[in-house]
Amino acid sequence: MNLARSAETQTLVIGLAGGTGSGKTTVSEAVRRAAGPERVLILPQDAYYRAQSELPFAVRERTNYDEPSAFDTPLLIEQLDALLRGEAVARPVYDFARHDRAATTVHVTPRPVIVVEGILVLHDPALRERFTLRVFVDAPPDERFIRRLERDVRERGRSAQSVIEQYRRSVKPMHDLFVEPTKAHADLIIPEGGNNRVALEVLSAFVASFTERRSERATERRAGQREGAA
Repeated sequence: MNLARSAETQTLVIGLAGGTGSGKTTVSEAVRRAAGPERVLILPQDAYYRAQSELPFAVRERTNYDEPSAFDTPLLIEQLDALLRGEAVARPVYDFARHDRAATTVHVTPRPVIVVEGILVLHDPALRERFTLRVFVDAPPDERFIRRLERDVRERGRSAQSVIEQYRRSVKPMHDLFVEPTKAHADLIIPEGGNNRVALEVLSAFVASFTERRSERATERRAGQREGAA
């Protein structure tokens, strides 16, 4: 846990990792509710898959999305640092139907709480050191597979057969090789994913406490400025 960095930037940065379909979105929503939606920015790692327009579609559709080299981590770090400096960024968008980065971007602005969410956000040391709190969301493999199947068919235009083939070819092996070991870097492990109400309450209390302290410090600074002006 890097509280010193949080105090320096006045931003709570949460690295939220875990296997595909583990319940990271549910945990992100718990953080959003605890701090207030207007105070939270969710920065999804899967928006930062590398552009690969130079490759034929037949090659792109066999992309291994579950290994560290699939991500443009330097860009993610660059944009996170900009947000921590108080600057807005043009966050990339990934087109999973085309297996390539989209031409459009999303304008995002700094918020008091930033959640960097994705399967491998705890893998890279340079990214990991920027987090105030590192969280790993755990869930049984069968539940994770079912959630991924439902999500990819519903949200990413995939066929069920292609999702099953990808899971056997790369998702399961890459989880064991790269994702599961990052659990060792977590400050907080949430077993049973979004179904673990106690763990969600602990995390929510931590986030709420941070935002309350931040608001109190801002009030004190404004009061000091008024006194100095008088």
